[in-house]
Amino acid sequence: MTERTINIDRMEEVVNVFGNFDENIAAIEQRYHISILFRDGELKFSGGAEDVDRGIKVVEGLLLLASKGELIGDQNVEYVISLVEEGEQDKINALAGDCVCVTAKGKPIKAKTLGQQKYVEAIEKNTITLAGGPAGTGKTYLAVAMAVSAFRDKNINRIIITRPAVEAGEKLGFLPGDLQNKVDPYLRPLHDALFDMLGVETYHKYLERGNIEVAPLAYMRGRTLDDSFIILDEAQNTTPEQMKMFLTRLGFNSKAVITGDTTQTDLPYGKKSGLVEAIKILRNIDDIAIVNLTNRDVVRHKLVQKIIMAYEKYEEEKGRRRVRKESK
Repeated sequence: MTERTINIDRMEEVVNVFGNFDENIAAIEQRYHISILFRDGELKFSGGAEDVDRGIKVVEGLLLLASKGELIGDQNVEYVISLVEEGEQDKINALAGDCVCVTAKGKPIKAKTLGQQKYVEAIEKNTITLAGGPAGTGKTYLAVAMAVSAFRDKNINRIIITRPAVEAGEKLGFLPGDLQNKVDPYLRPLHDALFDMLGVETYHKYLERGNIEVAPLAYMRGRTLDDSFIILDEAQNTTPEQMKMFLTRLGFNSKAVITGDTTQTDLPYGKKSGLVEAIKILRNIDDIAIVNLTNRDVVRHKLVQKIIMAYEKYEEEKGRRRVRKESK
């Protein structure tokens, strides 16, 4: 049994790290089979020597985030634990970066993982950014936050967000209304992100003025988009022809972000994904960044990360079985 203590300077940071009903500390105790007690300005750790050492590194990392104004939750705890267990605890200091944008309700939006920070920096430094990664990694949400920030700073005049309607044929025909009504269900996640950033009234005001446009990809053909921040969402469902069309819409003083998950392509069987092809073709061109987010960057409910990992394991096993079958 090993016992170690660390001194605490600010009580509010301890309260933040412990969480509601001490749930954050309980998660660390359960993970490492240690005991953590706060008494007389000190945190006391008891347990196996290696487990105590890791527990201290995790708590110190969380205290560092708390000192920078981060609200500590289970996502922070799990991510800091993963960094400590991979020997990357020195990178924790980089996590609490600058605020990307503030929502209509005053909530600051920040990159929560190292992968997300790399993504935000790539958008800042490059004219075109292609981002791939699984659901829940913040690809679209952070891109919208960057667009709103650029718009508020008057660096651009328009925000244009688009995505392919992969069921634009027969199935859409059964939906009521005109074409806009038919494609709105596909664009709903983009509307929701803008509502969150701007508030409903402000969003509709800019929509009426033409400062914000949310439209299906087909609406981009034949246009030149100047002074705009353009986001192409669900880009894995574009064809190579659609992707080339979109990329050549870029005008002066504009920035484009292209996001998608290449493992969730809904194109007809045998049809190539425009996102996959674009990543191969544009990889070595200056002013174009390619960012790959992983399941470590998932910031939704912790079960989402486990689901993604389970599916990845299943696909790997299925691939190995196919190879063994073909080799016989």
